Amino acid sequence: MSVEAVVSDLTDRLVRGLPPGAVVVDPDVTAGYRHDMAGFCEAGEPAVLVFPETVEQVQHVLRTATELRVPVVPQGARTGLSGGANAVDGCILLSLVKLDRILEIDPVNRIAVVQPGVVNAELSRAVAGHGLAYPPDPSSWESCTIGGNIGTGAGGLCCVKYGVTSEYVLGLDVVLPDGRLLTTGRRTAKGVAGYDLTRLLVGSEGTLGVVVRAVLALRPAPAPQLALAAEFPSADAACAAVCEVMARGFTPSLMELMDSTTVRAVNAMARMGLPDSTRALLLVAFDSVDPAAELAAVAELCRAAGATEAVPAESPAESELLLQARRLALPALDRLGTTMIDDVAVPRSRMAEMLRGVAGIAERQALTIGVVCHAGDGNTHPVVVFDPADPAETDRARRSFDEIMALGLALGGTITGEHGVGLLKRDWLARELGPVGLEVQRGVKAVFDPLGIMNPGKTL
Repeated sequence: MSVEAVVSDLTDRLVRGLPPGAVVVDPDVTAGYRHDMAGFCEAGEPAVLVFPETVEQVQHVLRTATELRVPVVPQGARTGLSGGANAVDGCILLSLVKLDRILEIDPVNRIAVVQPGVVNAELSRAVAGHGLAYPPDPSSWESCTIGGNIGTGAGGLCCVKYGVTSEYVLGLDVVLPDGRLLTTGRRTAKGVAGYDLTRLLVGSEGTLGVVVRAVLALRPAPAPQLALAAEFPSADAACAAVCEVMARGFTPSLMELMDSTTVRAVNAMARMGLPDSTRALLLVAFDSVDPAAELAAVAELCRAAGATEAVPAESPAESELLLQARRLALPALDRLGTTMIDDVAVPRSRMAEMLRGVAGIAERQALTIGVVCHAGDGNTHPVVVFDPADPAETDRARRSFDEIMALGLALGGTITGEHGVGLLKRDWLARELGPVGLEVQRGVKAVFDPLGIMNPGKTL
């Protein structure tokens, strides 16, 4: 049978169980869905793009895929940074953006039940009306979806106090590759019945099944946070302050660090007025009962570590102005050229070594590399800037990316703190897991997906 006949048969079968307009084969349309926001990742040519609107329709898609042995690539908003949503040749691109309902908000049990296409910020706004919060807040929270957050195990700026996505997913409904519906987890505050399949599925990047419903834990809405900005003459001094803050038992709601390259880029873009002597900027915030007192104490710790300035905000509005510098970090670096964002987490105590090492890599490779960090949990985002029209510079960018990951592993860290593995870091995952870990994970994959049709080529 010819390729055209195979695609025609696939399309005909899909159309039978999907609403009008839900099956798209126009290459001009499918081209826009071939990849996520990661650089250096190949994307194949999909056979078809589908937009199911119900769980039953997702089941129909996967049953069809299993019958015809066609690969399936689940997608959310495609804001990912690892190539996890990139098409493979001949695949079904399964977009879940139309499963976008908040099914339930339960203030008594502090849970929300949502479909995967719900946008993170929309959920946050909905639960805020009940005096509650959904803490995971990726930088792309205004556009990324809960399904995508679950797929990658996403984090965000508040992780230092509130943790990452996996800590808020209590239960899941997942369509398996053969179309069966698997329900995992619970609605209760605690429960330990059986293997924790929910945690297994969070971060699996669509390689085991398709999440169609999630039970999420909520928290009481925090008080407005107050922030502090501290300027340091070196990254080492800033990292020493981070370690001291954590060692003294403080629990900030946010602790972010920008290196000198990032500070200069932000200054150039927004005229923040930071002096040229600022080699690192540390932002710390608290949403506690007495944030002003905690900020005053942290300011003293920063000065003792070598900060030249440590300025606490006096109001939430002033805090927002201070935090604007962090929010502008990636847009400011983007203005310098094409960027590739790494995602290496190391122990907090070794973050200074990580920043020194990245600076050395930038010097050796003759590249601009800015670093922004979720300093409270050691998650660093080195941002490699390069000219894709220059083959030599592009090659150096690739080498620097690999050197950064090798450095992170050497410091006892991990190749990804919150972005996922996808295509971008597949080879590095094997190095981090080791042969036994890789064998066990491939065994798990085979149980869920014996035909290997779910997001093939990603992670493992």
